[in-house]
Amino acid sequence: MNQESKFKAVLWNLDTIVASVVLAILIILTFAGVPFRYLLGAPFTWLEEVQLACMVWIVYAGAGVAFRAGNQVAIEMIVDLMPKGMQKMMEIFISIVVVVVLGYLFYQSLGYIGIFLRSGRATPMLKIPYALIYGIGPVSFVLMVISYFYALFKGVKSEAKEAVEL
Repeated sequence: MNQESKFKAVLWNLDTIVASVVLAILIILTFAGVPFRYLLGAPFTWLEEVQLACMVWIVYAGAGVAFRAGNQVAIEMIVDLMPKGMQKMMEIFISIVVVVVLGYLFYQSLGYIGIFLRSGRATPMLKIPYALIYGIGPVSFVLMVISYFYALFKGVKSEAKEAVEL
């Protein structure tokens, strides 16, 4: 694998990498917090703030991954019972709904981030700006749309649908 294709692979999987690293940080800090609290009597007073930020980043970064892998939440049973022509129409309708909802969430998240930027609000202990914590939202919504259409055009199917077809 040459240098350029490695770079493209890392870039394409950046959301997976971010979610994985942040999950590792969350697990390590949470497990480290237990002995510090109960054995040493010195709890990490800032741990809840970091856990909140980690969970937000894991959810938003992981959402694009789920779309790309075809593992987003979907109820396909009713669509699968429809005739093939109707299934295609439903697929188009669902795609429109997905893009409209993600577009709306993107727009709303920009306003939300704007409020945090104008107010300068930050976490009480570590002074992490809330704009930084929730700043992954708009980026994630764009990645979800890209990943959704990638999965749609590549014909990626959910693991559950692939298992039924076997």
